[in-house]
Amino acid sequence: MEKLPKIALPTIIIAVVLLILIAKSAVTIGSGQAGVLYKTFGGGVVTDEPPLGEGFHIVAPWNNVFVYEVRQQELVERMNVLSSNGLDIKLEASIWFQPDYVNLGKLHQEKSEMYKDRVLLPAIRSAARSVVGRYTPEQLYSSKRDAIQQEIFEETKKMVTDQYIQLNDILVRDVTLPPTIKEAIERKLKQEQESLEYEFRLVTAAKEAEKQIIEAQGKADANRILSESLNDKILQDKGIEATIKLSESPNSKVIVIGSGDSGLPIILGNQ
Repeated sequence: MEKLPKIALPTIIIAVVLLILIAKSAVTIGSGQAGVLYKTFGGGVVTDEPPLGEGFHIVAPWNNVFVYEVRQQELVERMNVLSSNGLDIKLEASIWFQPDYVNLGKLHQEKSEMYKDRVLLPAIRSAARSVVGRYTPEQLYSSKRDAIQQEIFEETKKMVTDQYIQLNDILVRDVTLPPTIKEAIERKLKQEQESLEYEFRLVTAAKEAEKQIIEAQGKADANRILSESLNDKILQDKGIEATIKLSESPNSKVIVIGSGDSGLPIILGNQ
C-alpha cells in the first residue's frame, strides 16, 4: 500500500504529459478556413501538399499549423489620388479577394499572414493612382465611373495573380471631388441639360411647322388641280345631269330651258 503512491505518481505524470501532447497535437480547422503546416524538423513550411482542410487533425506536437481564412473577404480602402490635371481626388473602393487555396503554403512562406498589407493594398493603391491619373475630374464624377472601376480591377489583378492571391472584383464606392470643382461640374452639367432640352424644343417646333407647311401645300395643290379641271363644258354637263334628275322628281315644278347663266336651265317650283 505504501508503494502505491510511488507507482501512481509516475503514471499520473505520464498521463498528464500525454494529455498535453494530445492537446498540442489536436488541431481543428473551422468552416471557411485552411491550415498551413510548418514542420519544425522537416523542412519548414509544407508547400508541396494541399493545406489542411476543415475539421479535426492530428499533427506532431513539435509542428505548427497556421490557419487562414480562405473564403471571399472584403477590404475597404480609402485613398487620395490625383486626376489628370493634378487635382486631389478621394477614392473609396471595396476589394473582394481570397487567398489562392492551392498555393496557400507558398503564400504563407513568401508573404505570411500579412499578405493583405504587404501585397494587396499596395497593388490597388498603385493601380488606382495610375488609372485615375488618366481622367479629368468631370469624367471621374460622371461618365467614366464604370470604366475606371474595370481598369483598376484589371491592373490590380495583373499585380497580384503571381502573388498567390485571387482577386474577385473591385467596386468603386465613392469618388469625392473638391467642393468647388464638384459645384462647377454640376453647374456645367445642368447648363448642358437645359441646352439639350432647348434644342429638342426647337427641333420639335421646326418639325411641326414643316408638317403644317406640307399639309397646306397639299391642300393648295389639290384645290389648284380641281380648279384647273372644272372648265365650262364640264360645268354645263354637270348642270344638265342635275336638271334631268330634278325633272324626274315627283315634286311639282316648272322647268325653263336655257334661261340661266351659260345657257343652263332654270328650275322653278310651283310656289
